[in-house]
Amino acid sequence: MKIADRYAAVINWFETNMPNPQSELNFTTPFEAIVAVMLSAQCTDKRINQVTPALFKRFPNAEAMAQSTEEELLSYIQSVSYPNAKATHLLGMAQQIMEKFNGEVPSDFELLQTLPGVGRKTANVVCATVFNQPAMPVDTHVFRVAHRIGLCTSKDKTPFEVEKRLRTYIPTEILSKAHHWLLLHGRYVCTARLPQCDKCGIKDFCKNRPKGERSPQ
Repeated sequence: MKIADRYAAVINWFETNMPNPQSELNFTTPFEAIVAVMLSAQCTDKRINQVTPALFKRFPNAEAMAQSTEEELLSYIQSVSYPNAKATHLLGMAQQIMEKFNGEVPSDFELLQTLPGVGRKTANVVCATVFNQPAMPVDTHVFRVAHRIGLCTSKDKTPFEVEKRLRTYIPTEILSKAHHWLLLHGRYVCTARLPQCDKCGIKDFCKNRPKGERSPQ
């Protein structure tokens, strides 16, 4: 199966079966979103959603958080992964938003990456989920699924290379939606261990389909 045909088949299946995928992180404002996304690095959305209600109540905006301390922030996020580093990044992020962006989370991809703790993936997620911009964040789920089902090649060894490959074949207008498709598929079906191939709606197009099943030519 040619890669372009695989993309077309996969996109068609998701458009039919998952037309409106949504982020599983809970947030209501751009500031809450960037905080939640920063906290979610190497941590589950479920855990973050348990932590953020109290955090958002205490720090509803960048101004409130910028006046806090790492110690106070740490007391709210102790149960997430790498809490010390994340407390440092959250405080620095909030302070820079106040100092450089008048208290508003920037919508520009490059400007987002100037904030402490915000790398390419986090900036992409914020652009996609908050500002409805075409973006393809590549986390561990997207990276694994793209390789496993054959949306990229063995030459695509880094998240950035996978992102470029996906951007090449996925129409710009559905790029952010496609990110959620691949992420959710990897989280619940095409899991790292024991992928649930029997429940997979796109297994007919998968490069690594279960043994004994012929791949479309």
